[in-house]
Amino acid sequence: MKYKNTINLVNSSKPEAEFKRWSGHGLVSIGLVNPKSATNVASILRACGCYGASAVFYTGQRFGYAKDFNADTRQMRHIIPTVGVDDLLAIAPKEASKVVIELVEGAIPLPEFVHPENAFYIFGPEDASVPEDIVAACDHVVYIPTRNSMNLAATANVVLYDRMAKSDYVAGNELIKKSRDNNNGLTI
Repeated sequence: MKYKNTINLVNSSKPEAEFKRWSGHGLVSIGLVNPKSATNVASILRACGCYGASAVFYTGQRFGYAKDFNADTRQMRHIIPTVGVDDLLAIAPKEASKVVIELVEGAIPLPEFVHPENAFYIFGPEDASVPEDIVAACDHVVYIPTRNSMNLAATANVVLYDRMAKSDYVAGNELIKKSRDNNNGLTI
């Protein structure tokens, strides 16, 4: 079964080079296993816009039934494609390392993980785990050491932030001016 794309495909005015620059290094895309909450997906889209991920792919139909994008306040759905697919592994970007983020015994803790240059991060649903066949097919299995399981959107944000923090990232007042809300003019 094929799922209908939920938004316009990549905006042609946003070349890969721009996504590459914002992701710190390499290209990044996200795979979501049957996400339940449209709010979480919208928050992930916003994180993708902040940290430079170029696409979000998802399986299942639950998101399609609930897609209201109410948390996508930066309208990232018009820039970053969000595409329903049958099989995340089949659409993994060429030359990208597949990295599953899941609470799996024997996984690498995120603080110790060295992010691959080109990565396809796969996250499980809010109410289940990433299927074993996907975990087995991935190049890396990573977990975030916490006292409880995290929300899907929070998990994606932490992983994308960790990638940026461990890279050669852009910093300074010009970035702050471009990133902040229109109502924020604070300086120190």
